[in-house]
Amino acid sequence: MKLTLHNYWRSSASYRVRIALGLKGLTADYVAVHLLKDGGQQRAAAHRLLNPLGQVPALVITEDDGATRVLTQSLPIIEYLEDRWPEPAVLPRDPYLRARCRALAEVVNAGIQPLQNLSTTRRLVELGVDDKAWIRTFMHDGLVALEAMTAPLAGRYSVGDAPTLADCCLVPQLYSAHRFGVPLDPFPTLTRVAAACEALPAFAAAHPDRQPDANT
Repeated sequence: MKLTLHNYWRSSASYRVRIALGLKGLTADYVAVHLLKDGGQQRAAAHRLLNPLGQVPALVITEDDGATRVLTQSLPIIEYLEDRWPEPAVLPRDPYLRARCRALAEVVNAGIQPLQNLSTTRRLVELGVDDKAWIRTFMHDGLVALEAMTAPLAGRYSVGDAPTLADCCLVPQLYSAHRFGVPLDPFPTLTRVAAACEALPAFAAAHPDRQPDANT
């Protein structure tokens, strides 16, 4: 069985999947999809066959019998990895904590990231909106909520003392916050947890600056 990840070094959704692969001890061939070159390589017909929405990441799964399947959207990809390779787990076994973990992930995935992604900011610029101010406002507000929701659950990591799906989402989001100049002092739980995560090899290897297409 072979995994191939079509992704972009600075995409936070791609970053999440790279972390999860690392936590599971899995390797994937890396295919770079540059979101700015050639009018956006994610818009090309070949990539849209993998992801009709024209986004990254896309995970291509080639089974031993040659059958090929494609998954898109970072959270379903990570949950597929969890179902197929359940150890080490990235979702808590306790049903309540499992749901709370998913909720933290969705604050990032649905509540923050879509408001900062490239298609959104391009449209804002076309409309004459200050896209950086827009991003900072919504990112700050989302992180306020995430801090409040994480603090009661956190141990060393977002949910207890093992890294989870929530951490796969948190670390890329804080990377984006730093990139866009969002002050992180108001979020002591999030920054403490992120520091613990970043000390782990899976998180370090997944960092955008360590990808083959970084800074291209």
